[in-house]
Amino acid sequence: MKTITKVNVLPKLASKTKVAAYARVSSGKDAMLHSLSAQVNHYKKLIQENAEWQFIGVYADEALTGTKDSRTEFQQLLKDSRAGKIDLIITKSISRFARNTVTLLETVRELKTMNVDVYFEEENIHSISGEGEMILTFLATFAQEESRSVSENMKWRIQKDFRQGIMWGGKPSLGYDLENKQLILVPEEAKIVQLIYQLYVDGNGDEQICKVLTSMNITPKTGSKWHWSTIRHILTNSNYTGDLLLQKTYRENHLTKRKITNNGEFDKYLIKENHEPIISRELFNIAQKIREKRFSQLKTSTVKRKYAFSGLLKCGVCGRGYSHKNTPFNEIWKCSYSLKRGIDACDSKQVPNSKVIEAVNHILERTQFDKQLMKDKVSKIIVMPNKKLVFHMKDQTTKEYIWKERSKRDSWTLEKREQARIKEINRLKGGANNG
Repeated sequence: MKTITKVNVLPKLASKTKVAAYARVSSGKDAMLHSLSAQVNHYKKLIQENAEWQFIGVYADEALTGTKDSRTEFQQLLKDSRAGKIDLIITKSISRFARNTVTLLETVRELKTMNVDVYFEEENIHSISGEGEMILTFLATFAQEESRSVSENMKWRIQKDFRQGIMWGGKPSLGYDLENKQLILVPEEAKIVQLIYQLYVDGNGDEQICKVLTSMNITPKTGSKWHWSTIRHILTNSNYTGDLLLQKTYRENHLTKRKITNNGEFDKYLIKENHEPIISRELFNIAQKIREKRFSQLKTSTVKRKYAFSGLLKCGVCGRGYSHKNTPFNEIWKCSYSLKRGIDACDSKQVPNSKVIEAVNHILERTQFDKQLMKDKVSKIIVMPNKKLVFHMKDQTTKEYIWKERSKRDSWTLEKREQARIKEINRLKGGANNG
């Protein structure tokens, strides 16, 4: 006779809610918590003190914009949510999470499909609740409009002051301090500016001037090393003549706040003899003519060839682009920063052009290189240490390829092989004669 025994289901243990927090500080305007570190400590304590919650972490960005693409920690938060690591996200307010209504709704909707709730402290709203999205839509639209209104009012105030010759924002350049929106000359720094201009009109380029200043143990106003872009800024800054040019840049909009050079989109305001000059207008004009002449000569003397991988290869060590170079033996790609500054600045390795082609063919499963197909499929290729190439595909996937370096003998042409053979025969003959 068959006997049937009932095996009771084991009771499920109550699991803790996996909780993370998101914090963002923009331009030091956070009223509740005065710094990013304070926010991190606040949320860490809040989550860890709740016995029903499991602390996952605090994702914190320090940014000028509310757009999600520019926030690395925000992107990591979304990635971890997709991976099932998070059940609940706590954030201070709608404006801290996203200023853009579309971005906010897209994000909370995506999180909702994964059963991830977002709690907005100031508004006391859970995104996963029935009425949550409706309220969020209304409040986000209001916050976005309020941001736009504040931005427009600020623009009006700034432009009003510009018309009266009053400075707004900015950091003082080498040679000046900024006090009560006025440029005050710093004699010791002014001497360095005068030296830079003199070196330039004497025939030294930006890079050479950096080397001269470093050899004289002269340090820049900010940072530890001189950079060619710093020298260029000094040599093109008309403020050193005592004149002040206002509204040289502007913000793209109230959402991105991206700074853009003013090329005529808005009025500029020139105030003559606004502050004590460091160099004469004549010397400044001479420097500009020299720069224009050198730039013109550079443009006419070099015809820049577009190679297959131009703009595609990026350095996995310093993040800069790779440049094409022809050597006596082969065609290679090397980090542009390493080429310019040496291996002390970036110790990344070069990669032969043939190996990049080999890698592309392997990744795209082709027997012959197809440049157009590569452009259609690949967004960038990161050159990593240990001969690894990481392909970032346009479908958001990544693929890796490790290339092997051939020996120098394997890479020789037939002509070079024949030269080596004759050289070896002559060496052996010479040895025999000496014997």
